[in-house]
Amino acid sequence: MIKPKPLKPGDNIAILSPSTGLPSVFPHVYESGIRNLNALGLNVVEFPTARMDINEVFSKPHLRAQDINRAFSDSNIHGIIATIGGNDSARILKYLDPDVIKANPKFFMGFSDFTAVSAFVNQLGLVTFNGPSVMAGFSQLHNFQSEYQRYLKSFLFEPWHSFTLPTFEHYSDGYPDWAIASNVGLLHAGKNNDGPRFLQSAGSQQKSVTGQLFGGCIEVLEMLKGTQYWPKPDFWQGKVLFFETSEEKPSIDYVKYWMRNYGVMGVFEQISGLLFGRARDYSDNEKTELDDVILSVVKDEFGCNELTVVSNLDFGHTDPQLIMPQGVKIEIDSQAQQIRLLESPFNLG
Repeated sequence: MIKPKPLKPGDNIAILSPSTGLPSVFPHVYESGIRNLNALGLNVVEFPTARMDINEVFSKPHLRAQDINRAFSDSNIHGIIATIGGNDSARILKYLDPDVIKANPKFFMGFSDFTAVSAFVNQLGLVTFNGPSVMAGFSQLHNFQSEYQRYLKSFLFEPWHSFTLPTFEHYSDGYPDWAIASNVGLLHAGKNNDGPRFLQSAGSQQKSVTGQLFGGCIEVLEMLKGTQYWPKPDFWQGKVLFFETSEEKPSIDYVKYWMRNYGVMGVFEQISGLLFGRARDYSDNEKTELDDVILSVVKDEFGCNELTVVSNLDFGHTDPQLIMPQGVKIEIDSQAQQIRLLESPFNLG
């Protein structure tokens, strides 16, 4: 995989909207995220779509792609972070310039609807990052527990060659109403985190499995199926596939249908591990039911009873969010109940 250069304080970070133009609707939330990025020592460079009117962002997908192409081609830009997700970034893929992107690897991060763009860029051979966006993650950063703030700085700025994914003591499902200015930076009340659920592991002689990370928002990946942007059949070999569910709270039945489709494609026989982020707004009973459904599809419907499966992980649409670097080798150790990145996502030279 082609890795970006490491980030450092003072680097220029392009801010743009590959999905929806929510900064124009909730500028106070967006500006809170900008302030927190500046507080991390990063120099924010706002591209035209960052504050563009929401209707113009929607009606002109080529402008969104143009911002991405320009950000990758600009040697003075060291990284790119999405303002927020949405539901139609798949519309911009045909306007992206693969040659420009591949020739200029750099830190490229977002989550949710960003998945469509991230999956596209990752299939070009670049490491991409599933993680917080300006409005959902960075806007609230100053109110996160100090443990998470240390994690984020360590992940982004410190040179490391392996990294055990932490588990945070508490988590939040979303944010108070953004239309109320006094809610800027706030999260819903924290809930106790019972940690990762190791639902199924490889055979008794195999303590851990490894593979290359790939995934994102399960609903967004559905938009790519059957298109030229969907991975080739042999792409899945040796991957660790990770899924998050969105704030739309898809029904457990829909997750089952989507999972079944991966089974029909033969994906479960090829991957070495399956990771699920914590499902936002699911009750404890619904999370247990979701776990049961995931296993019923993987094990009972498709006979993959030695595929390592872990759920309730700290990435996706709950906060705080782990950063999941696509294209990086990861190890799932079911015996130690740990998940570890086995290489840096950055080119450390």
